[in-house]
Amino acid sequence: MLSMTFLGGAGTVTGSKHLLEFNGHRLLIDCGLFQGLKNLRELNWADFPLDPASIDAVILTHAHLDHSGYIPKLVREGFRGPILASDATAQVADLILKDSGHLQEKDAEYANRKGFSKHAPALPLYGIKDAERAMDSFKAVPMHKVLDVPGGAKLTLRRAGHILGAVTADIAWGGKRVVFSGDLGRYNDPVMVDPEPVINADYIVVESTYGDRKHAHLDPIEVLGEITERTIGRGGTVVIPAFAVGRAQSLLYYFSCLKGKGRLRNVPIYLDSPMAIDASKLLCDHLDDHRLSPDACHSACRVAKYVRDVEESKWLTASQMPKVIISASGMATGGRVLHHIKTFGPDRRNTILFSGYQAAGTRGRSMVEGAAEVKIHGEWVPIRAEIQDLPMLSAHADSDELLRWLRGFGDAPSKAFVVHGEGSASAAVQRRIEDELSWNAVVPQQGESYAL
Repeated sequence: MLSMTFLGGAGTVTGSKHLLEFNGHRLLIDCGLFQGLKNLRELNWADFPLDPASIDAVILTHAHLDHSGYIPKLVREGFRGPILASDATAQVADLILKDSGHLQEKDAEYANRKGFSKHAPALPLYGIKDAERAMDSFKAVPMHKVLDVPGGAKLTLRRAGHILGAVTADIAWGGKRVVFSGDLGRYNDPVMVDPEPVINADYIVVESTYGDRKHAHLDPIEVLGEITERTIGRGGTVVIPAFAVGRAQSLLYYFSCLKGKGRLRNVPIYLDSPMAIDASKLLCDHLDDHRLSPDACHSACRVAKYVRDVEESKWLTASQMPKVIISASGMATGGRVLHHIKTFGPDRRNTILFSGYQAAGTRGRSMVEGAAEVKIHGEWVPIRAEIQDLPMLSAHADSDELLRWLRGFGDAPSKAFVVHGEGSASAAVQRRIEDELSWNAVVPQQGESYAL
């Protein structure tokens, strides 16, 4: 009998891991890191609930850390099967996982040098060599082609529109068809393509990140321009914590549109994230995955000055010149953006602008909810800068868009599993599925198993 166990991304937005089992074989759909709240982050350090060597293959819907970031640890602990993903996702994962390993090593080294860790010594969950070893297991899968998967399953990938390479995973196995949404993108997004419809499924696993809200129907270019001009007008700097893959590239496109309209003429824009710089190049290498023409893509990538060097990043932090800094990480959980927030956060002239989902327990969530101070590198930093949260810039479908994708299925599934959302968001999607589609829907909890 086919069964599914929810090892992560159930009751929370992070740590997506869904296990399918049939006839002694195992497939893991997504393999993400837990982020945010301490009790969730600690799960990354716990023993994996089954022998990684017993997993036949990992199927990856996209490369964001909450879906891919545990892979190097899984490989280090014995997983030896293929990691199946779209070509663009494999290339993006190469950037993200190596960067994750590098940052973890650097954060551990910094904590040991400054002495603010509770652990002696502080250790990374995994390092860059672990990430490099994991990349050897990736196998690129073409879109829309049926692929035979170890263990006897058949896999079909379709574009999900969330970020470069993001897909939905259609798995036929044991006489059943299970479709995983991964993270769904927006409809009519200026940059990314619409999520592609799926016609049939016996079971659906659907995300619910923004399941309890609807994005405002505002022009993101206009809103971004108004906030930037207001901040620059008072002599301030706009700091934008951004996901290095997806959000950073969309922001570059929006700023290129503003510059093209003659706005922000003398405002320098900096992309202070080596990974985001590399991801921006990938955007122009995968034109089929988004809406931008080659000219628009190259124009977006030229709008900012790229900052790779650490010393130049330090200069940005020290400079009082009004400017825009786009820097990772998107939830202010790590990376160079923390140094910018430490410097610019205490000054009311500046703006910290959030452009994507902020998970519970992250510094980004604290600032959006009005925190007067946040702890960075062991120090409490006062936050007096203007805080802006623009969820309409998010790459996640809202409640209406999630239901729009679900309505594309021809027949009702036996069950829809609602995952990847905080409690209220998942419950809201469950209710809408039951009330509007008359389907059987459930919100699984961490560790729960279901016979399919």
